[in-house]
This record gives sequence, C-alpha cells and structure tokens, in this order.
Amino acid sequence: MANSLAPSSAGPARALYYVAPMQAELRPVPLAAPGAGEAIIRMEYSALSRGTERLVASGLVPADEAERMRCPLQDGDFPFPVKYGYCAVGIVEQGPPALEGSRVFVLHPHQDRFLAPVAMLNPVPDFLPARRAALAANMETALNAIWDSGLSAADRVVVVGGGLVGLLVTFLAAGMPGTEVTLVDVNPLRADLARAFGADFKLPEHAPAGADIVFHTSASEAGLATAIGAAGKEATIVELSWYGARRITAPLGGLFHAGRVKLVSSQVGTVSPGHAARGWTYSSRLQAALRLLADERLDQLITETIAFAGLAEAVPRILAADAPGLVTLVQY
Repeated sequence: MANSLAPSSAGPARALYYVAPMQAELRPVPLAAPGAGEAIIRMEYSALSRGTERLVASGLVPADEAERMRCPLQDGDFPFPVKYGYCAVGIVEQGPPALEGSRVFVLHPHQDRFLAPVAMLNPVPDFLPARRAALAANMETALNAIWDSGLSAADRVVVVGGGLVGLLVTFLAAGMPGTEVTLVDVNPLRADLARAFGADFKLPEHAPAGADIVFHTSASEAGLATAIGAAGKEATIVELSWYGARRITAPLGGLFHAGRVKLVSSQVGTVSPGHAARGWTYSSRLQAALRLLADERLDQLITETIAFAGLAEAVPRILAADAPGLVTLVQY
C-alpha cells in the first residue's frame, strides 16, 4: 500500500466531478507517491461513455443499483459529488521500472494524473494509437455480447441501435465469415458507418425479419420491439441495454412465443460464462478488446476531441440526450 501522506513528484492532480444534475467541475485532488504494486499514470486521453455517464451526470442511478454501478476507481457516492469514468489511456510516469514510459489502458475516471494498482494496468499494443485505445471498454462490451450470442459463420444478424456499442457489435459481427449483418437505427447518418464496416443499414420501419441473432442496444421500448420483430424462429435476441429503474413493455406474443425465441441479457460485468469456464479473465478479455481495435476504420467512431480544461463546461452538451456524433475524446 502507498503511504497516503507522501506527495508525488508529479504534484497535485485535477479530476472531473459530477456535482449536480448535468453540472460538473474540475477539482484538485491529492496524488500520493506510488507504493509497492502501484504506479502514477499521466493521462493522454479519456472517453465519455455517453449512456452510463449521462445517467450518472443526471443523478439518476437507482439506489438499489448504486453498488453495481460503481466504477473501479470511483471517488464519492451517488448521486453527487462523484468522480466517475472508465475509459482512460495514459503513460506510466512512476512505478515499476519495467513499466515506466509504457502506454496503458485503465478503468479510471477523468483525471490528468492518477495513482492505480499495477494489476489494473492493461498494456496498449504498440500498433494501437492512443486515441483509438480509449474505445477498449466499449469494445470489451461488444466482444462479451458476441460471446453471449453464440454467433456463427454465415448467420443472419440484425443490430438494433447504432450508438457506439451497437456499431462495435456491427463491426465484429460483420467480420465473421459469411455473415449478413444489418444495422437498424432511427438516424440515417449511421448508414455510412454500417457500410464501412461491411454491413447493410435499414430504418426501423424497414428492419429485416427472420434473423438468427439479434442484438439490441438502443435502451428504448421501441427498439426492443423492433429487435423482437426481426428475430426468426428459435433465434436469440441479446439485450445489451440498461434501463435503470424504468419499466418497459415488450411484445412477447406472436412469433416470440410460438417461435421459441430466446431473450438473453449481456452485461460486461461478468465474463461470458462459456469463456470464463475456459479460463478467460477480465484482463485477458480486455487485452483481446485492445487487439480488436487494430482496424483504422474504427477511427470514424471518434467524432469530437476536447481539451480536459474545457470538459466540465462541455458536459451538459456532450451528455445531452440528443447530442450529435458518437464518441467524445478528452485530450490531456
């Protein structure tokens, strides 16, 4: 354990705290010197996870979900004030000599320098740019969903919801030999991205039917209904959305019932059971996610970069429900 009173040569740090509904501020935070098994990371980029951080910034984390919603190195408690985030890429400034100077991905909130256990540092491969590495947590979610789905070569696949996770699922599914993948979204601007990844695109009213595997990521009642309507007989629908405390209705009659359609939940907090049984861990899954980010086409998902100094002021705009674009990167 580090001596919490020992200052770091890096000096004090600054971190983003959500302090009231859609209000954030940068606060100074103490930075202890690293002890055995710890390192100080100088942040290069972090990414905002729009769905989760919108919920946190709005103060809408349900009380009975608060413990599950905590991120690994969070400070504070819901609703406010809370330091939250989990998409961080940086350089090891102080720590074990073998790691100093190396680039790592860490599940850490938005902060310019921070202390983290070495066990939580995930080396970023040399071939992967730092900017794209910030997408690793979302790629990990998409990979876990692919595992949960049982996707096979030549399957007919529909992905409902063209946000970041939905597009990453589309990217992975379309890379499977012989698959026919269709992204369904209300925003026609997602069509070019779908096609760049090797998939077709349809608006909800034109969604295909008879799919073998359907992924739902829109976190909307209408999206779930579209996903159910796209499923074929004995198909699998993988639900990646998180609805918080909202209650939703779903059309579970018709083909869903008569066709023995399966509706399964996929959540990144657990390694997909079949893979866990074969020795996959959180660390090895994240390393796989980093390798899967090697494709330059994924740079199209990053639609804005802002300076850390302006992040607090930009939070209401970035996390608005109707915010344009996809991924906002924070540059340090």
